[in-house]
Amino acid sequence: MKSKPVRPILAAMMTVTLALSIAACSSNSATKENMPTAAPQAEASPEPQTETKLNAEEPAWKLDTSPVDLTWFVGANWYAHTWGESLASKYVTEKTGVNVKLEVPSGEANEQVTLMMTSGKLPDLISMGSWETAVKKLWEGDHVYALNELADKYDPYFFKVAGDGTLKWYRQENGNTYGVPNDSYSPNLMHETGMTAANQTFLVRNDLYEEMGKPDLSTPEGFLGALQLLKDKYPEYKGQPISPFFAQGNVPYGMTEYLQNLLAVPHEKDGKVYDRITDPDYITWLKTFRTAYERGLINVDFLVDSDTQVEEKTNNARYFMMIREWTGMSAVNPMLAAGANPDSYYIAVDGPQNNKGESAKLFPGNMDGWMVTMISKSTENPERAIRFLTYLASEEGQRDLFLGKEGETWDSVDGKPQLKAEFADMLGSNIEKLEKEYGILDTYWMMRNPVIVNQWRPEKAPVIKQMEDFANAQADIDSGIYKGLDPLGDSDVAVAWSRISQNWEEVLPELITAKDEAAFDKVFESFRSRRDGYGFAQVMEYRQTELDARKAKMAAE
Repeated sequence: MKSKPVRPILAAMMTVTLALSIAACSSNSATKENMPTAAPQAEASPEPQTETKLNAEEPAWKLDTSPVDLTWFVGANWYAHTWGESLASKYVTEKTGVNVKLEVPSGEANEQVTLMMTSGKLPDLISMGSWETAVKKLWEGDHVYALNELADKYDPYFFKVAGDGTLKWYRQENGNTYGVPNDSYSPNLMHETGMTAANQTFLVRNDLYEEMGKPDLSTPEGFLGALQLLKDKYPEYKGQPISPFFAQGNVPYGMTEYLQNLLAVPHEKDGKVYDRITDPDYITWLKTFRTAYERGLINVDFLVDSDTQVEEKTNNARYFMMIREWTGMSAVNPMLAAGANPDSYYIAVDGPQNNKGESAKLFPGNMDGWMVTMISKSTENPERAIRFLTYLASEEGQRDLFLGKEGETWDSVDGKPQLKAEFADMLGSNIEKLEKEYGILDTYWMMRNPVIVNQWRPEKAPVIKQMEDFANAQADIDSGIYKGLDPLGDSDVAVAWSRISQNWEEVLPELITAKDEAAFDKVFESFRSRRDGYGFAQVMEYRQTELDARKAKMAAE
């Protein structure tokens, strides 16, 4: 599906969704701002004469473009980009005066940020997954500024570009909003634009699937039959040993929530949160995997492979079937299509379905977004920080980071920005160079707003578009409200859920490797009993309260 121009409806959408921050959802210690005059800066509060120049209709970053360093912690240990070498980052620094020092966690982001909170020294900007427990701790522990208060004081233009919808969505009981999300989608936005941000798909290796006669993978019988055919005839294919199956995120994601979405397992029934893990269709399919293991059709490598092993197998098309987000294949598929076996790329097909044969109900984007970006109270430059976020949330800032510099990476065509053809081609042929040297498109996604940037995206290659279109067609647009209902943090109910989740990660491999169905049932019932003892009833009560609150918020939008 080609992205639709959204400029005419942008203002209306911005009131429903905050100036989102991408692509899905960061910085560190601070240094003093170099002032343009000889007078030293004593405090982070604005000078009286600057205050009088504030205008809610004009971005305040233009009032001061003197050099300043802001550290930005990006809570993703796999994020490998730097600031200051790429064209886009140099251009933004040249324009705003803000030089960004990017930092990423060496291990788990939650743990590192928690240690930072304990030390009392946090980065200027922090981007964390909206689901991370550290986010609430930052808000409730008074470690980050209320963005609305900073905007009132230093840059009221923030409210113009942020929009009221997401500010309301993230507003806390005290009336303050502490984070700006990226990749945030409201149901209204998705219905209006057709952009669902759904990325869950069931993928198969195209050439092998075609040669096998496009077997039906939607029923337990068809699924097991295809695996048997694979074992009998295709243990190797075009010189590569084939692994039958892969599930992204292992037990907590691929084999639980993701598989349940493929099976269209409901999230609620009659207004009450549904216990999806006990759904009969889900149990049937877990038993199907157990049968596959018993027959030697799958092994446990999909539960134990390291990230390095998964990457190696993916890059060499060594998986047959994958429960996999298509966005994770957007760089691999063009590479496979251009390789020695050009038909070895992956395509989205109907995977496991419920006993009614219903299409999947895949998670779309939602109001939570991917990551939320905050301004810490450790910063010595809160005024420059909020003004920088305002700039990045604006259409100008989105364009500068996404497209780069006019005349170098993009031109105006019929009054609209358009990426130059050589860079659109590079997206499929040399994305590493595109990101390292030019830093455009999705290199710096921490404040990405899909409402704005998707109108500038080049047309996707067919091997990518097929997966995206399939996911969009099966997206359950209104189900985004069910994301993140589980309790997080240090509360009793959060601890209970943590114990349940950890036990489930241990139990599911036992279910798949159980010697027979009777052993499967015994293991599962034992888990349910332990789950009750851990406090599952309280978890369900929490989920219900959270869902009711979200419904009320959506009704108020």
